[in-house]
Amino acid sequence: MKTKTSNSLLGKLLKSLPQLRSQVYFKASLMALSHAMEDLVITGKDKPLVIVNFHQQHFYTQGSRRYKRIAAITDQVYAIVPQGSNFDEDSGLHSIITYNADEELAQDWHLAIFGKHYHACIFCREFASPDKAFSIDRARQFEGIWTFERQVCAQAANLLLERILDYKPELARQVDLTRKRYGLNDTNENSTLRNTVERIRPIDAQLFTARLVNYLQSSQYRQIKAYRNLFHKEHLERLTNKITTLIRNSLDPDEIFQIAVREIGQIFSPCRCILYSRNSDNSIPVVEYEWVANDSLFSLKGNTWEIANYPLIEEALKISETILISDTTQDLGIRTNPQLGNLFNQWQIRSFLLVPIRYQEISLGILEIHHCAEKPYVWGESEQSFVEAIANQVGVAIMQAQTYRNLETVNLQLANLERTQSNLIAIVGHELRTPLSTIQICLESLVEEQNMPIESQQSMLDIALGDSERMRRLIQDFLTLSKLEANGVRWHIESTSLQDILDLVLSSIKGRSIAKAIPEIVLNLPEELPLVQADKEGLTEVLNKLIDNACKFTPTDGVVTISAKTIESSVLQRKSHNGLMLEIIISDTGRGIEINQLETIFQRFYQEEGFLQRSIGGTGLGLAICRQIIQKLGGEIWATSSGKNQGSEFHFNLPIGQ
Repeated sequence: MKTKTSNSLLGKLLKSLPQLRSQVYFKASLMALSHAMEDLVITGKDKPLVIVNFHQQHFYTQGSRRYKRIAAITDQVYAIVPQGSNFDEDSGLHSIITYNADEELAQDWHLAIFGKHYHACIFCREFASPDKAFSIDRARQFEGIWTFERQVCAQAANLLLERILDYKPELARQVDLTRKRYGLNDTNENSTLRNTVERIRPIDAQLFTARLVNYLQSSQYRQIKAYRNLFHKEHLERLTNKITTLIRNSLDPDEIFQIAVREIGQIFSPCRCILYSRNSDNSIPVVEYEWVANDSLFSLKGNTWEIANYPLIEEALKISETILISDTTQDLGIRTNPQLGNLFNQWQIRSFLLVPIRYQEISLGILEIHHCAEKPYVWGESEQSFVEAIANQVGVAIMQAQTYRNLETVNLQLANLERTQSNLIAIVGHELRTPLSTIQICLESLVEEQNMPIESQQSMLDIALGDSERMRRLIQDFLTLSKLEANGVRWHIESTSLQDILDLVLSSIKGRSIAKAIPEIVLNLPEELPLVQADKEGLTEVLNKLIDNACKFTPTDGVVTISAKTIESSVLQRKSHNGLMLEIIISDTGRGIEINQLETIFQRFYQEEGFLQRSIGGTGLGLAICRQIIQKLGGEIWATSSGKNQGSEFHFNLPIGQ
């Protein structure tokens, strides 16, 4: 929809000269025409009248420099500009007329040049745009005319001078002199002055045309460049959305990392794209994820990558800054650090981009792009923003995946807790109810049967005492496991004799087995049994429970064997202590353990049989307590078995003491 021009300067010009027909121009065309006309003044020897009306700051910011040159050529320059423009304080111009930005002149683009030897004018008004915020600047449209005709140029100059007098009446005498000087009062098409002027010096059409073509080509080049940048940004935006979708669809950090390096690497080929975690202890990381363009590039995957520990890189990472190097052979920071330069040269890195992967204040890793071509690569601002956006999405996706895993862990823990609670209620109810019932029956019998024989009374008391001891051990197991899991046990680790503790434990077990037969217990120990670093009470508890279990699940005609041997510390154990370990094995010829249950049996409340169908009592806490104690003492515990009714072996090791 066009703007109304009836009351504008353009409308008055068209009304006064009915033969004129307005046309539509793009901003780029008007800029080229304006500059070509201005060049007629700058390159000519005439001193014409120049009246210019810039309709927006974007147009006169660059124009102010041109009009300084024009003002040095002619003393008749009138500039009509909005308030606050850079023309206000420019003393180089002879007459500056300002208007408010909300007036109708803000929509006009006028340029009138009127000299003795040539004349030209542009009279245009901008179309009303429904949404200027989203219009392309150089594609903005104007309605109006441009011409070299003297009559039209004179009428245009007169209209502009009248408008100038509306703003500054004090310029009336100067304007009148201007009109007389350039013959603007005589607009007759057949005037003698016009014919004489045009015969003396016609417009240099060749110069004007050449300049106009140059400006149009320059404008077209800038427009093509702008479109190319827009297309590139749109392309990167689509890629960002694509990669973001791929990353967000995965809850596996390994898959997220692999997607990121693959998709980014394919965009910047030929290159190498790597991603690795950066630990808070500043240790040298290992490259875990990599994409390379072709087999000619060396692979960094699995190698240590110490670049983050160089001061040049380290300082930037401290403030989470992107590091961008277009040419590693010419960069001043690298040239002052020969070791870093050699590292880049070794891995064929000509251009380098490093982006930290962070989530809020948490450092998660580093994403690097190595451009490995012969010529350096100049990273564009949009490309840097693209990689930073992907790094941010990777950080968010990692935290999302970790949160999901944490939720899974919490859900699993809640399920285990619920199962533990159910088992606890069921097992405790069963284990407590049976001995309590027995104790109650025994005590009631002793109270009611006054004439009960002494032997029967003693038997009743023994049964009650045995079941009360069973209840005490049950409660003690609960308390012990609770303290162990809460790190509430104070350990007194010292060099301890395994032989002494075994003698104490075996004596206790044989004492409890007077009323019940147990299998044969065989000791198969070295003649010189070394001391172990352990807490005496904890080690006693472990041996007591393991040997008691072996006896409990082995028939009376079976055999329980206790042996020991010296072994080397594992890699993990060497972190906490050096030297050798003593491995203790308690084997039996009893029920055995299903192979798929060898790890499960160390869980709390694990029972081979259902708690209501069990033939052998117990809470299922014994092995869980043993594992907690052995791990606290720096050892390991595990079980082996060939299967059901094939017997079993329980192994645990402890550091050898001095």
